[in-house]
Amino acid sequence: MKFPFCALTIFLLYGCPSNNLNTEKDFEGIDQGHTSPLLDSDYPIQPVPFTNVSIEDTFWTPRIETNRNITLPYNFKKCEETGRISNFSKAGGLEDGDFEGIFFNDSDVFKVIEGASYSLQVHNDPELKAYLDELIFKIATAQEEDGYLYTNRTINPSKADDKAGEVRWTRLVSHHELYNVGHLYEAAVAHYQATGERSLLDVAIKNANLIDRVFGPDKNMGVPGHQEIEIGLVKLYRVTGERKYLDLAKFFIDQRGNADGHNLNDGDYSGEYQQDHLPLKQQSTAVGHAVRAGYFYAGATDVAALTDETSYDKALGLIWEDIVHKKIYLTGGIGAEPKYEGFGPAYELPNATAYTETCAAIALMLWNHRMFLRSGDVKYMDVFERTLYNGFLAGISMEGNTFFYPNPLESDGVFKFNQGVCGRSPWFDCSCCPVNIVRILPSLPGYVYAVNEDAVYMNLYMSNTAEISMAEGVLSVNQKTNYPWNGKVEVSFNNAKGINANLKLRIPGWNRNEVMDGDLYTYTDDVKPACELRINGELFEVDTQEGYLDIPKRKWSKNDTLEIIFEMPVRKVKSNDLVTANKGKMALERGPIVYCIEAADNDDKILEISIAETANYQYKYDKDILGGLGVLRGPSALNQKTITAIPYYAWAHRDIGPMAVWMKTD
Repeated sequence: MKFPFCALTIFLLYGCPSNNLNTEKDFEGIDQGHTSPLLDSDYPIQPVPFTNVSIEDTFWTPRIETNRNITLPYNFKKCEETGRISNFSKAGGLEDGDFEGIFFNDSDVFKVIEGASYSLQVHNDPELKAYLDELIFKIATAQEEDGYLYTNRTINPSKADDKAGEVRWTRLVSHHELYNVGHLYEAAVAHYQATGERSLLDVAIKNANLIDRVFGPDKNMGVPGHQEIEIGLVKLYRVTGERKYLDLAKFFIDQRGNADGHNLNDGDYSGEYQQDHLPLKQQSTAVGHAVRAGYFYAGATDVAALTDETSYDKALGLIWEDIVHKKIYLTGGIGAEPKYEGFGPAYELPNATAYTETCAAIALMLWNHRMFLRSGDVKYMDVFERTLYNGFLAGISMEGNTFFYPNPLESDGVFKFNQGVCGRSPWFDCSCCPVNIVRILPSLPGYVYAVNEDAVYMNLYMSNTAEISMAEGVLSVNQKTNYPWNGKVEVSFNNAKGINANLKLRIPGWNRNEVMDGDLYTYTDDVKPACELRINGELFEVDTQEGYLDIPKRKWSKNDTLEIIFEMPVRKVKSNDLVTANKGKMALERGPIVYCIEAADNDDKILEISIAETANYQYKYDKDILGGLGVLRGPSALNQKTITAIPYYAWAHRDIGPMAVWMKTD
């Protein structure tokens, strides 16, 4: 891995930034290792840490390795070229010059550091570690004496790009002082857990202590215009045990929608755009900017779990239903409105102008995983999987160095939907999506398994080995599969000593004959895909209630094997009639994969192609298309000409041309 500059140069020239050294008092809650302290409350279901799960999968391993070897250094390089990193040097007096870029660019650097730290936890890389040391030094020099960190204002307050001027916290509604440092906290915790070093955690704690002194009851009652700090504060609380960080996160959640206490200079805090029109407990629909919303709901779910707060539950449940029953795309994308990157009215889901930002897909995944950990309900992991394979994965090319910001479900091959380009872009002025992807892929193993006392949930299917800590010892699991192309999953155990566990194996929604919870999308046929389970070679009848193959508690050891076979037919999908954009149209799915047709495999008249509801479409793994893809082929309705459909995530890798997920029916 090659990084843009030589490590340790700044240390040799300037030494340590003494104005940012923290006292031991700042670390009262941190033990001398780098494990989290025991907390009073938490999620009843706990994820198995991604560091305990090693993915060895023909589908996901290449994507994770591409992220590590290509996307990660590429993002750092772009952050160098666009001034995002030099802004820290300028703020710290290491070099001269004005602030470059958009006022929230600090957050992009923090997100890449988070992704790099996740990578370090599972792959030793001295060069990356040295690069991070130098970069963290620059960030530390940029921090002001009292902990403030916002290079846009520190470099030259009179030229602050958010038009807020020289006074801090002046217009929280529009600028990103608090959003930026939320990503700092996430990066700092990830780096501390990866290295055991406090260099970035020092910076984060000093800043969080400042925020805590400034904001709260009887202090500044404002809230961030763009939510994120809530998630970061919770992570900081987890690693330090300092309750004030959790309390501050709860303050920001509860204060939202309570405009009477907000800073009078903050502008209009009554708008739905920031989900600030009502207190959370009174909200029932998803409104406004989709990324802000997803982070808000995820942060609120965290706070609820860690404080035993139950008053958010009804609102979060109603909002989730509003999204999944009325406002989500088939790909798991959210945010139909390009004007404000957000939710439109119920059932308004246009395809060609669908915004469905990659960051919004990530926010939805983060929230749904938390909702699962709080409830154990399979419907949340169904949405997670659908978004993962479609709405999220489309955002990054197979090469790892071009990206989608919006992810429409239809393109004429001409309209420039992707911030000025029609196809994938190597970068954006606002590059929140490329840097967000970098932190999700290396942490993906952490979403595969979860535990609750003696129950082990297997939520995602991908080849891996996992070490799962149980009361009696470590359950060593080996999963082999060719998912998502094949529904067969083989599970074996490597622990010599028998470990008692109740296994809960998720039956994917598509195998339960359910596209997603609700009636927004349904399958057009009456097929009921089979699900078969064998234990040690014997067919086993199991309880399939609540969406899991529930295997009662028993000892599992080296001689035990499981074989699960999910039948994976090609399915045709239709929308609720209230979705006018999809009237008279159908889409194709197989397993967790949503398919599309594009000009590279067909002719240019993609938007005129129609398919018959009765036609059969055959699945084949084609090694000659983009290195190997599962494709669907079958007749068009009008001239019986064969059409080829590829996974939606793979479109726009060849010649730019028309594409469609939804096709007319005869």
